[in-house]
Amino acid sequence: MSAATAAGRRRGWRGDTLALRLFLLMWAALVLSHVAAWSTVQLLAGAPRAPAADSAQPPPGARPRPPPGAAWGGAPGAPGGPGSRPVPPPTPTFPSLPPALPGGLWVVDYGVRFIVIALAAWVGSRWLAQPVSRLVGAAEQLGPALARGRTPAPLDEHHGTAEVRSAATVFNRMAQQLREVFEGRGLMMAAISHDLRTPLTRLRMRLETTPLEAQFQQRSVADLAEMNALIDAVLEVFRGSAAAPAPQQVDAAALVQALVDDRAEQGEPVALQPLAEGAPPAVLSTEPLALRRIVDNLVGNALRYAGATEVLLHSSAEAVEVQVLDRGPGIPAAELAAVMQPFVRLESSRNRATGGAGLGLFIARELAQRLGGTLTLGPRAGGGLQAVLRLPRRP
Repeated sequence: MSAATAAGRRRGWRGDTLALRLFLLMWAALVLSHVAAWSTVQLLAGAPRAPAADSAQPPPGARPRPPPGAAWGGAPGAPGGPGSRPVPPPTPTFPSLPPALPGGLWVVDYGVRFIVIALAAWVGSRWLAQPVSRLVGAAEQLGPALARGRTPAPLDEHHGTAEVRSAATVFNRMAQQLREVFEGRGLMMAAISHDLRTPLTRLRMRLETTPLEAQFQQRSVADLAEMNALIDAVLEVFRGSAAAPAPQQVDAAALVQALVDDRAEQGEPVALQPLAEGAPPAVLSTEPLALRRIVDNLVGNALRYAGATEVLLHSSAEAVEVQVLDRGPGIPAAELAAVMQPFVRLESSRNRATGGAGLGLFIARELAQRLGGTLTLGPRAGGGLQAVLRLPRRP
């Protein structure tokens, strides 16, 4: 833990907990609701009127009433007379009980209380949920940041309740550990691949210079070539997870056209259907090298299994789509998700002509996600496979 982080945690009051904030918020809401309701009722009811002066005076000639409990000097048996019981004093009103509200003011009283408590609950819930929202946002950005080889943005460890500060510290530590694991994995695989190339190269030179049976020599050299291709594929996976370059304005139609032309010059049957007339230009902000690798992997996969392929371009105001179609054997629906995983090959013969390393579609999907797009596979109408790369236009 850094010195700044430790100092920030010391500055934070340990007693500032989520439970304490919730307790204080509830009390504040109750007190505020009572004050608001009382003020509103007093304002609507108005000040009480004093009784009229003439009604308070007894009529002329009337005998004044004795004080409560005093006896009248009247006839025997009469209240207050000789032999009568003393009149009990009236029951006093409990001073803390408010008098009954006249009319419909009690509806106003409870209505004001309800509104104030509801507003306090809504504002307080948003206030207390802000740290959780920041944690959710950081968690959503963690995966894309690690996939692009970038350091995730740390959470603030100096503000918020004790639980929020602890969660931020743990999250930052976890993100740093994941970053180190990803970097270490890439360095380890690069070192292993580099160390394997040297003995493989020596072995290939010995096989080519040693007089052996021609068929045995060819198979051995082909095995070594397949191992080198596998190493290249693994390195390509980790190169794809390295730090991504800054996006550029790329004309996807021109890029795909150049790729198809390169394939056609090598004698490979690849056809391109350009954008429809009137469609918006297929220009978007993306990484040109990553886009080319995706399309090249899809085209190579189609050529390997179908022998020919067709590339279609679609452009709209929201996204640019590149479709790679073939008339090969296709992929069963139950295995469409499996072929996106690394080192998965559905070719039962596992021969060098069509087997591959099982990384082409995995690399294409990872790069598509890094570009903010999607790669989906599905059956083509009439037989074959349809791969659709969709890249949304960035604002």
